[in-house]
Parts: sequence; structure tokens; C-alpha cells
Amino acid sequence: MKESETITEYFSRVMAMANKMRSNGEEMPDSKVVQKILRTLTDRFTYVVVSIEESKDTELLLIDELQSSLVIHEQKFKRVARHEIDQAFKVEDQSGSRGRGRASMRGRGRGRC
Repeated sequence: MKESETITEYFSRVMAMANKMRSNGEEMPDSKVVQKILRTLTDRFTYVVVSIEESKDTELLLIDELQSSLVIHEQKFKRVARHEIDQAFKVEDQSGSRGRGRASMRGRGRGRC
């Protein structure tokens, strides 16, 4: 899987390849495709893969079920990343307005001559 690739794009690519292999006589059961997908996901899915492998029998896991599960996790990653970006901008806005401008300099230097 490429870093910039979505789960849906990746599954489309893998399934196209698996279907070509099947049409050329290769034995490619769904369980083998599921295993290959789990092994080739990017590092950001590591904890999801471990969770799936420990909680489900990957021999019986359907490709569609795996895809649905991974799409949900991908959406959560995007939501968290968006939240972190929003938080970063809030912090930047707050820190950028403190202590700047003429108002912060008023009162300083008065009485000193």
C-alpha cells in the first residue's frame, strides 16, 4: 500500500490483481487475499491489523468485512488528523496575538526620564 493511497483505492488495486491471478489459473482464496492485505498495509494501520488478527479468525474473514473495518478506521484517522490541525491553528492564533501590538507597550517607560 502506498502512503497516499486510500483503503478503497488499495482494495481496488489488490482485487484487480487477485482477479487476474485467478483468471490465469492461480488458486487465490479470499483468506489468502485477506492475509496479503493485512501484511501489506502501511504502518499507520499496525494496531488495527493486530486487533483484527487477535479478535477475528482471518481464515473466515470476508474481504468486504475487512474493507469496511479498515475504511472506518481510516475515517477516524482523518477525523483525528483534522482535529489536530484545528488545534494547532487555535494555538497559533492564541499565541500569535499575545503580547503584540502597541497596547502591550503602554505604560512602560512612563515616569522614566
